[in-house]
Amino acid sequence: MGIQTAAVLGAGQMGSGIAQTLAGSGIAVLLYDLNRNAAALGLKRIGDSLNLLIGKGKMEDKQRSLLLSRITISTELADAQAADLVIEAAPERMAIKKELLAELDRVCSPHTILATNTSSLSITELASATGRPSLVIGMHFMNPVPVMPLVEIIRGLETSDATYDQIRQLSLAIGKTPVEVRDFPGFVSNRILMLMINEAIFTVYEGVATPEAVDEVMKLGMKHPMGPIALADFIGLDTCLAIMETLHHGFGDSKYRPCPLLSQHVKAGWLGRKTGRGFYIYP
Repeated sequence: MGIQTAAVLGAGQMGSGIAQTLAGSGIAVLLYDLNRNAAALGLKRIGDSLNLLIGKGKMEDKQRSLLLSRITISTELADAQAADLVIEAAPERMAIKKELLAELDRVCSPHTILATNTSSLSITELASATGRPSLVIGMHFMNPVPVMPLVEIIRGLETSDATYDQIRQLSLAIGKTPVEVRDFPGFVSNRILMLMINEAIFTVYEGVATPEAVDEVMKLGMKHPMGPIALADFIGLDTCLAIMETLHHGFGDSKYRPCPLLSQHVKAGWLGRKTGRGFYIYP
C-alpha cells in the first residue's frame, strides 16, 4: 500500500512546505502545531504559495482546491495516531525533538514511521527517545520544500531496511531525489553549507567586507543564486547558530566555532526574514 496518510508537526516555513508537497502528491496530511493560530497561518502560507503558482499559470484553481482539501490542521497530537508517517519539523534542539518523538511513540500506531526533518542532529540519539528505533529515520528536506528537489535520508543505528525503502520510495513519489548519507553532525548539506555561511559572517565580523559585498562576490564570482549572508537570513540566524553549535560540539573542532557576530544577532532577536531584521532589514 505504501504511505497514504501523513502528519507534519510544526506549521512553520519548513513544515508547511512539507505538508504542501505531500498533499500535492495525493497524500492526506494532518498539519499540527501547538498553537491554532500558527497552524492556521501555516495553512494560509500554503494557500499563498499555490496562488503564486496559479498566477504563473502552473496550477489551476480546481487543483489548488483539491490539494488544500487533503490538508487538515490540528492542535491535538493524538490526531496523528493513525498516520502511516509522521514528520516532525520542530525547532532544531535535541531536547525538544526527543520529547516530541517520545510522545509520538506513545500515541501513534505501532506501524507508524517517525521521521525527523532535523538538519544536523543525531538520528540515533533521537531514536533512543522511542521504543521503535527501527522505525525512526532522518528525512531532511531543503528550503523552500516545494521547489528544492533534494531530500537527505539518514538512517540511525537501528533504522531498518524496510523503513529506509519506504521513505526512499515516498521521496521519489513526491518528486524528490533521495540521497542517503551517514548519521554524522550536519550530515552533508549543512556540514558544508554552514561552514561557508559562518565564514562569510566572519568576513563581516572582521571588517573584510560588508554583507552586501560578500553576497555580490559569491553571486557574481561563484554563480551562487543567493549570497551566503542573505541565505542565512532566509534560513533563520537562530537555526544557523543551532547547527553550528551542533557541529562544534559533535566534532570538537575549532573550525566549527560559531562566529560571535552570529551569536550576537541571535541574542538581539535579529533572526532574519522571519523577524524583519537579520544582516539585512526586511519590510
